[in-house]
Amino acid sequence: MHFESWFWPEFFTSINETLYMVIVGLIISIIIGIPIGVILVVTREGAILENKILYNVLNIVINIFRSIPFIILIVAIIPFTRFIVGTSIGTTAAIVPLVLYTAFYIGRLIENSLLEVDQGTIELAQAMGATPWQTIWRFLLPEALSSIVLALTVATIGLIGASAMAGAVGAGGIGDLAITYGYNQFKTEIMIITVITLIIMVQLVQSFGNWLAKKIRRN
Repeated sequence: MHFESWFWPEFFTSINETLYMVIVGLIISIIIGIPIGVILVVTREGAILENKILYNVLNIVINIFRSIPFIILIVAIIPFTRFIVGTSIGTTAAIVPLVLYTAFYIGRLIENSLLEVDQGTIELAQAMGATPWQTIWRFLLPEALSSIVLALTVATIGLIGASAMAGAVGAGGIGDLAITYGYNQFKTEIMIITVITLIIMVQLVQSFGNWLAKKIRRN
C-alpha cells in the first residue's frame, strides 16, 4: 500500500486520540459502573440491603441508556456535553457520551458477575457477623473478581468500538480518520489499515483480559 506523507502523522495522532478517549472514558466508567452494579445486587429483593424503590429506579435508568444506540446518544446529549466540557466537538467532548454509554453497561455486567457468586458465600459472611459493607468488600467482590475482569474486558472492547463511531460526529480518533480520509475520499487502503488497527487493539485487550482473569482464578 502507498500512503502520502501526511498519512502517518495523522494516523499516530488518531491512535493517541483513540487511546485518550478509551483510557479516560474507561476509568470514569469503572468508577461509576462498579458501584452501580453493586447497588443493583445488594438492593434487589431478598438481598442484604433490600430497597425495591432504589433497585427499580436504577434498573429502569440503565435499561433506558442501554436501549439508545450510541450514535443517537451522542447527538441527544449535545446540550449536556456542552454544559460539562464547554463544547460538543473533539475527543474530550466525546468522553461524555462514551461514559454515559459505558458506565451503565459496566453496571449491568458487574451485576451479572456478582450474581454468579454462590449464595453460600453471603450466608457465610452473615454468619460470621460481617456488616453489609464488609460482606461486599471482603466476600462478594473478591469472589467475583475473575468474572469482573472479563466483564471489564468486554466493556473495554465495546468502548473501543464506540470511540470509533464517535469519529462520525467529529470526535477525532481512528473512526474520524477512516471516515474523513477513507470513506469520504474513497481511499480504500486507509479504511483497511484503520480496520486492522482496531482489530489489533481488540485482540490485545481481549488477550490481556483473558490472561489476567486466568491468573486471578489460579490464585
